[in-house]
Amino acid sequence: MLFLQYPKCSTCRKAKKWLDEHNIEYESRHIIEDNPQAAEIKEWWDKSDLPLKRFFNTSGMKYRELKLKDKLPDMDDEEQFDLLATDGMLVKRPILVGDDFVLVGFKVKEWEETLL
Repeated sequence: MLFLQYPKCSTCRKAKKWLDEHNIEYESRHIIEDNPQAAEIKEWWDKSDLPLKRFFNTSGMKYRELKLKDKLPDMDDEEQFDLLATDGMLVKRPILVGDDFVLVGFKVKEWEETLL
């Protein structure tokens, strides 16, 4: 599994701790230093059954700076994938990518249902 995280993010640290406590193996990737590419995000979105907006860090400063709340509704999917690929701070985290699932954000119940 691929675990995309930002080490300074408290939610990411909680998710990492949870994975470690449950002896779940994963490859860790720093979402800022190794930002997801548009094609990766599209693949994860296709696998996730989530609305594309869930992949945006809507509480982040960058999201607010760019006034994306107003702009996203007028953007098509490809534009949104490309935008997410420009800056890891725009991407909701953590993201856990498995062979047949993608978890966006850390919700213990959802992770338990998927992984345990």
